[in-house]
Amino acid sequence: MPKSKKRNNKGGGGGRQHRAVQPFSDEDASIETMSHCSSFSDPTSLADDSTETDQTVEDLDEEASQEDYDYKLRGFIDSTLDKSAKVRLSALEGLKSAFSSKLLYDFILERRVTLTDSIERCLKKGKSEEQCVAAQVASLLCIQLGSSIESEEVFKSLRPIFKTILTDKSVCVQSRRACATSLAICCYVAADDIEDLHLTMTYLESIFTASYQKQDKTIGVQTTQLDITTLVAWTLLITICPASLMKKVFEIHLPKLPCLLSCGDVDMRIAAGETMALLFELARDIYDDFEFEDMELLCCKLKCLATDSNKYRAKTDRKKQRSVFRDVLKTVEDGDFDPETITFGPECMYIDTWVKRRTYETFKELLASGVRFHLQANEFVRSVFELGPPLLLDAATLKATKTSRVERHFYNSAICKARTKARNKFRDKRADIGEYI
Repeated sequence: MPKSKKRNNKGGGGGRQHRAVQPFSDEDASIETMSHCSSFSDPTSLADDSTETDQTVEDLDEEASQEDYDYKLRGFIDSTLDKSAKVRLSALEGLKSAFSSKLLYDFILERRVTLTDSIERCLKKGKSEEQCVAAQVASLLCIQLGSSIESEEVFKSLRPIFKTILTDKSVCVQSRRACATSLAICCYVAADDIEDLHLTMTYLESIFTASYQKQDKTIGVQTTQLDITTLVAWTLLITICPASLMKKVFEIHLPKLPCLLSCGDVDMRIAAGETMALLFELARDIYDDFEFEDMELLCCKLKCLATDSNKYRAKTDRKKQRSVFRDVLKTVEDGDFDPETITFGPECMYIDTWVKRRTYETFKELLASGVRFHLQANEFVRSVFELGPPLLLDAATLKATKTSRVERHFYNSAICKARTKARNKFRDKRADIGEYI
């Protein structure tokens, strides 16, 4: 008979072997139950559980990322006190980027005094570049806090330092220009007293009014740039100036501003022209019977600037000047203004006055790419432009209103193609293009 196969049993005795039976544990019972019950589970409940889990994970991720962001900002604030100027400058740049791109009201409110002290220290101890960035951070700090007691305290703490730097002729012109702009913006946001407004305007007037008596040959490039900056900053404060102060402004500045239209610097001519248009606009709003004494002579100057074709001036300067002074002339002569539409998210804003244009350009220059975000979300900025409270939009709405990269690419390609076709008509041809120069 054939031999039977032997089983390899360990620890077994003689005779027939039996496999040991393991006891059935409670854990096995629960697993068994789960495996059988899973086929009867409601798919809707599972979907709900999955959604809740995903939402919880997203909330946790968002909370963790916010904590990391706050930690990074705290590091920037601490670094503004570092001995190294390079480290301080990098920290200020980080704060500037954060304040212009996000709303951080609660974070800033808790550290307002520390931030103010840091800015003050950088303005006093730092060199030109550090002072410029510190002044910008001060402006952004006030915009984040809005029109409140806290921003007013920031303004009153920093105003003496701004005034000292602005009026000190030994300080670098770039620092003086940055402090002039920041002084005006902080005053615009925070000043709740007419005396504070009038005092700040006096500081700025003391700089640019010196250009009234100067001749073109005696005005240096650096001095001209400082005068332009202070004039533009002063014009911003004019937009919130009460009627009780405007009469004096009209009497002093309207007769003298036309002399700046003959300045050799195109930016000074443009700044003076825009300031005059804004003053004419405000004067007509306040006084129904407003009349300018030398209206004919002024309109003649404005027409010459709006049609300037002198070859000794750069082509780009002529183009920019003509574009601005066409609008200025239209306002001075007829009181008209060509509106402009600013789109941000699902909303849009109409720039239909010189007051709005001056205000928007100031915020745009400071906030840079973050201006549209602040127009959407910052309550103070929205109140300035009378946009009402921020809209509550869900993620789907925001995604629907956002233009995709492909759509932007096709749009830009179409614009480029149309522009090339238009320009090709006048390229390599003996056409008369004198009217286009």
